[in-house]
Amino acid sequence: MPSAALLTLALLAGADAESSAMTPELTNYVSARVDEFDQIPAARKADLERLAAYVRAQRDAGQPARLTFICTHNSRRSHLGQLWAAVAATHYGVDEVKTFSGGTEATAFNSRAVAALQRAGFEIESNGAEANPRYTVTLGETRPASVCFSKKYDEAPNPRADFAAIIVCTDADEACPIVPGAAARFALPYEDPKVADDTPAEAERYDERTAQIGREFLYAFSRVR
Repeated sequence: MPSAALLTLALLAGADAESSAMTPELTNYVSARVDEFDQIPAARKADLERLAAYVRAQRDAGQPARLTFICTHNSRRSHLGQLWAAVAATHYGVDEVKTFSGGTEATAFNSRAVAALQRAGFEIESNGAEANPRYTVTLGETRPASVCFSKKYDEAPNPRADFAAIIVCTDADEACPIVPGAAARFALPYEDPKVADDTPAEAERYDERTAQIGREFLYAFSRVR
């Protein structure tokens, strides 16, 4: 029977192989966030581990884990959650995870959140539309691109049944005590970086939230395996 040390090495090797599918900049950013797991409070880890248990149960049942990240406007935190969960699944080799995002209303994927993700190593291109542009988001050459834009949580291409609703803001948590079609619901609210818009602290606040969300979903997926 393999030793615990060998199992640990195998998991690390698997994570390294999956990380190679991402851009070097994103791979380095992910490594830095993984080193910060000790910054996550114990109560928050418990919440993230409940999400990990859901993903694990879906995998063990041979079913995909469809995760829809929901906030009010689908402009900042829900997109960050969707994309970081996709990165975390890639990093830890958790297959059959599909990530989505939506709001209780549609606005636009905020350009400040887009810029923060680009600083983290995501490759993002806009179609140039003035209202609610569509962004093509690439993790690496061997990974399929995601098309991100603001939408209501029940609009295509989001699933309308058999998904987990992950609520990332308190307003949506109050507005959506029940999410129709959701098989599970997890409340994981984050402070809105919008509070720093048009201030000298704007980029710093968006970078902080990007790092926090990345760190926490990397932790969650580290607990799936």
